[in-house]
Amino acid sequence: MTDKDINHFIESDGLDSEREKTIGQHIGYRYDVNLVPDMDRVTPFLKKYMETMGWQDLNWLEDVHMGYEEGRPAVFDRNINGWVTIPEDINLPGNQQDRDMIARELLIKFQMSRTHPMVDLRNAYEKFK
Repeated sequence: MTDKDINHFIESDGLDSEREKTIGQHIGYRYDVNLVPDMDRVTPFLKKYMETMGWQDLNWLEDVHMGYEEGRPAVFDRNINGWVTIPEDINLPGNQQDRDMIARELLIKFQMSRTHPMVDLRNAYEKFK
């Protein structure tokens, strides 16, 4: 970005990569290093998951972060369009990167669990069994 004019984002749409042009918005972590997950903090579960999926990075999980719902730590699940609260017995670290890694892990585990609401939809509407 250092070779661009200081007014690049003011005088143009600022969409530089083909992907940004396709989706019509910036990919934030290309510009803000604070948005890039620290891969040294990946949990063992996430590491195994990434290996299984054949990913070199967190892929779609990069924008999953620990948030709060009604004062309780939670992670947002886009599939159900709602917050999933973190179990109270989980001791959360003070570091936000570590908390985000835990949020990513718990989101995947919840989405793969039999208690996820999408399981009921699959059972009701699955075409082939």
